[in-house]
Formats: sequence, C-alpha cells, structure tokens
Amino acid sequence: DDESKPKVVIINQSLALKYYAGEDPIGKLIGDTDLTPKSIRQIVGIVDDIREGSLDSEIWPAEYLPFNQNPGNYFALVVRTSQSEQSTLAALPAVIHEIDRGIVANDVSTMSERIQNSPSAYMHRSSTWLVGCFAALALLLGVVGLYGVIAYSVSQRTREIGVRMALGAEPNSVYGLILKEAGWLAGGGIIAGALCSLAATTLLRKLLFGVQSWDVPTLSGVAVILGISALVASFIPARRAVSVNPVDALRSE
Repeated sequence: DDESKPKVVIINQSLALKYYAGEDPIGKLIGDTDLTPKSIRQIVGIVDDIREGSLDSEIWPAEYLPFNQNPGNYFALVVRTSQSEQSTLAALPAVIHEIDRGIVANDVSTMSERIQNSPSAYMHRSSTWLVGCFAALALLLGVVGLYGVIAYSVSQRTREIGVRMALGAEPNSVYGLILKEAGWLAGGGIIAGALCSLAATTLLRKLLFGVQSWDVPTLSGVAVILGISALVASFIPARRAVSVNPVDALRSE
C-alpha cells in the first residue's frame, strides 16, 4: 500500500463499535470531519484496542495509516521477545542501523519501564504509598486501642482471675480466657471491615488498571495480619493476668 495505490486505513475496535455497531466496517469509506477528498480512505482491517494514552484513561477510537502512504520522519518500533528484555533492548539499535544507518534510535526502554515511569503509574503509586502509611497508622492505633481495652478488662477482673487461680485454674486457662475475649473483639472488627471493604470496591474499580479491585488472597492476608496483631496486643495483658498473685488479687478492691 504505497502512494500509487488507493488510500486505505485500519481502525481499532473502539472506532468500529462506536460508528459501525452491528455492521461490518470492512470496505467502508472514512474521512475527516469535512470529508475532504484527500482524507477519504477505505477501511481494510480492524485491530484490537491499544492503550496509547494514559493508563487509566478511556481508549478512544483510532485509525492507523500505512507508512508508505503517510510517510513521516518519526515512528515507534515495538518488539516482542521471549528473551531477556534488557539484552534485547541493547541489541536493537545495532540491528536498526544494519537495516538503515540513517535511522537514529532514541528513547529506548522496555514496556515495563514505560509503564512504571508513566505519570498515571506515578500518581497511583504515590497515592498507594500515602494510603499505605495511613493504613499502617490505623493498624498501630488499633493495636494500641485493643491493648488498652484488654488491659483495662484484666485490671477490672483481677479479683475474678485471683479466685480462679486460687481454686486451681491453670495458667493456660487464664491465657485462654483473656485471648478469647480479645478474639471476639478482633473477629467482630475483621468481619465488619471485610464487609465495608467489599462495599467500597465499587468506588475503587475506576482507579485501578490491570488488577481487580478485590480478591480473596488480599482480603485473607489482611485478615491474618489483623488477627496476628490482635493476638500480639492481647498477649501482654494475658501474661500480666497469669502473673497475678492469688492472695494479692483477693485482697484488691
């Protein structure tokens, strides 16, 4: 398809669905908004959508012109390889120069690097770090709060714990008593948090790309971390309860 042949164009799926819904666009004519004669081209193919804009933006209708019918002084070359990206990247300029020494290669990078260094990825990554810091702070405050609640509960039940130990209660049973109370508090909070997170996924779907807004491994991992944190926060009050002297506990008011 050079300049001596009829002008042709290839369109993407978005353009086909938007302007040729329910019909076959192959063979149809397309042009600019004024339908100038120079712009009229025949559609000869449809390709899948390519994300040429920002990663989190909508894919717009696009058309692709043959290079021989629309020559320019700049073009992009995309190479797919099953080998190491970096090794292939280093060899590409030399291969291009073997084909045509007049072609200068610049802005050479892997697709992973282009995605990682894109403005959209940077903004989302910064937001993720910020949210992660707030989440870590919330986890710390939750652990401290749970520790305070369990410690206060143990101090209020010092006499009860002393009576239990005076009647022959084993330290393991006292541990179980305190940790069971903490487990009910933590379990209720984890279940409530999981339900709220599932409800919030509808707000996150438009902010993510390439991943789902929620999945079972992530929710399970968060639940395990919160459960372990709750046990750690409850261990010190439980250990303090076990170390209570029954005689001193019975004397306390």
